[in-house]
Amino acid sequence: MLAEPAGKSEPKPVDDLWVNRFLQHLATDRGASPYTQRNYRQALFEFHRWHQNEGPQDPAWESLQRDDFRAYLRWLGRQRLARAAIALRFCALRTFFKYLIRQGVLAVSPIKNLALPKPAKRLPQFLTVQQMVSLLEAPLKLLEPSDSPTGAQPRAHRSGRESTAVLCLRDVAILETIYSCGLRISELCGLRTDDLDATEQLVRVRGKGRKERLVPIGETALGAIRRYWQALESAPGPGSPVFLSKPITGRGVSPRLMQLRLKKYLAIAGLDPHLTPHKLRHSYATHILDAGADLRSVQELLGHAHLVTTQIYTHLSTERLKRAYDDAHPRA
Repeated sequence: MLAEPAGKSEPKPVDDLWVNRFLQHLATDRGASPYTQRNYRQALFEFHRWHQNEGPQDPAWESLQRDDFRAYLRWLGRQRLARAAIALRFCALRTFFKYLIRQGVLAVSPIKNLALPKPAKRLPQFLTVQQMVSLLEAPLKLLEPSDSPTGAQPRAHRSGRESTAVLCLRDVAILETIYSCGLRISELCGLRTDDLDATEQLVRVRGKGRKERLVPIGETALGAIRRYWQALESAPGPGSPVFLSKPITGRGVSPRLMQLRLKKYLAIAGLDPHLTPHKLRHSYATHILDAGADLRSVQELLGHAHLVTTQIYTHLSTERLKRAYDDAHPRA
């Protein structure tokens, strides 16, 4: 999430023709993810408000100079924002100015080659294979028999338990699918029944920028999906979401719902509840690289546009090899 300066709320919408056109372009022409749209919207609204306060007037995009953005950069520094948060704001501004250039509003971006603080390099967090297994088993632990001496339960409680069982089976299927395919949470929530090819064990995934890719899916994940569908009153029809938010609704699961459910299962598995769904994707990439997959294949499986994005996982594997060497070699 785009971090806001301390003590300030999310920027309010602004009445700016080019900003609104750009945001519409992101949603329709580029098919940007909801997260990208949100982050870019917040970044542009924030800059617009900052310029109004400094100006004090709305920014004339075709007249802005590099010094304007140097001043903005200094202001961001005074807000004690992380380097990554500053970089995200300027990423939004760069993309916006590229759009303005294509629209003929200006010829050169005023922030081209503007030096930014370099973000600290951090290796992505991931779960070990055993930790991942514990997490995959966590939803079913909610269905373990109660401590009632008779085992008998009132009808209303049985009905609630049946609903809980369906949700737990759904969540097992979701976790198995994320780990089997290395999906982003937005990709998981966007899956439709037509995207699954159980015979070929493939999934059609709609990634960033509406790019599609085919990803293998394991029999374990497919079996979990089948068990979840069998527990529903009726299986999802053609074109329906693979994973429903509730047993009797046609709406698919949302990223927010999955974040909340994941927190619960991480706690049950004895893991850090602050880990995000994206860490499961990191775990997928790390585990298959450790097992001998080549980097190019992992790039395609993850849907990365550039190999450099995938290379961070090789650093993870290298660090683990170094630790193993230091622990095992008598003269390390």
